[in-house]
Amino acid sequence: MPFLPFYLPRLKHLKIVVVGGGYAGIAALVTLLRHMPEADVVIIDPRFEHLKITHLHETFRYPLNDFLIPFSTLESRFGCRHVCAELNPSESVLRQWQNDRFLEVNNEILEFDYLLLASGSPVMQVNKPENVFDLLDFMAISGADLFHGRLSQTTAIARSISVIGGGATGIQFLFEIAHFLKRYQIECNLRLVHGENRVLNQFPVGFSTYTQSKMTELGIEFFPDTRYLGQQGEQVLLGDNLTGRKFTLPSSISFLFVGKKLETPFSANIFGQVVVEDTTLPNIFAAGDCCVYHAPGSNTMTAQSAVRKGMLTARNILRHSGALRLLEPYLHRDLGYVVSLGPTDAIGWLALEGNVVGGMPALVIKELVEAQYDLLLTGLDTYLV
Repeated sequence: MPFLPFYLPRLKHLKIVVVGGGYAGIAALVTLLRHMPEADVVIIDPRFEHLKITHLHETFRYPLNDFLIPFSTLESRFGCRHVCAELNPSESVLRQWQNDRFLEVNNEILEFDYLLLASGSPVMQVNKPENVFDLLDFMAISGADLFHGRLSQTTAIARSISVIGGGATGIQFLFEIAHFLKRYQIECNLRLVHGENRVLNQFPVGFSTYTQSKMTELGIEFFPDTRYLGQQGEQVLLGDNLTGRKFTLPSSISFLFVGKKLETPFSANIFGQVVVEDTTLPNIFAAGDCCVYHAPGSNTMTAQSAVRKGMLTARNILRHSGALRLLEPYLHRDLGYVVSLGPTDAIGWLALEGNVVGGMPALVIKELVEAQYDLLLTGLDTYLV
């Protein structure tokens, strides 16, 4: 069994409930069972599969099933248990759970020594017509199948396609769509609509310069400082942020990527323990996009931060159950970030945000990071603490 610093086991068997089977929840699961194989771990998640959501744009090239791992497989691999349910506890409920050390789900009582909230940030649901798609749609159908389904309908011949949102998700989908159209020789006008004056505006300007030059090479129209107002038939309604002018453009299919925003994230201390009204709940931890840590470490809503928080909370759960109860503070800083620009290109930064790399070097970094997580799913931890 791997050595865990500051952990002197006091209990041989822990009951741990993990709410959420995304990146943070799975990272915690693997870490827990790596250091305490006999732990009784239950994962509560409304899906039947763990979804590698950061790969959804690649479903224009690969089947959706390539990015799904059934929880039944994880149950067999790690000896955990999956309960199919969705929980959205309030702070008062968390207080009750801390006192009771059990929760009820699907008419079953689940006792726990520790509870980990790792439910992520829900994708914003919006009312939209049948020719507007968002990330939720790609969780159910691959990009290729979605496109072929729309193109087979005589009333939805894609003369113009709009991608709304120039953040990391929108950009990755934009380039996959562009290469998909080129690969299948589909004549179509492709455009990007973004509310800011440059794409990827949360990153150094080098990201924007490189990405927008590649958009030009592919003939992608760019409408900066433009907000999405809605879709009517095969027309997208837009507004100019600078002049206030409203206008329409033809758009047979529109893709809406408005980003993630959690209205009321859980608050956690420097060790990952949930804090409610200035009171720490010592047996309830949180990780991933559903929480904000009051700590020096990164709170970015990325898979990288989710994995690191999941690992940290798992280690701290074990330490808290041990004889010393010396917990590890969350100090992780992002080591880099890569945005895919189609099958053969990417843009990113490594070590320092100003160290921008594009092309093949960025693509290699992306592949290495993804390989790390794939190894973790097999039980092999190659991450540095």
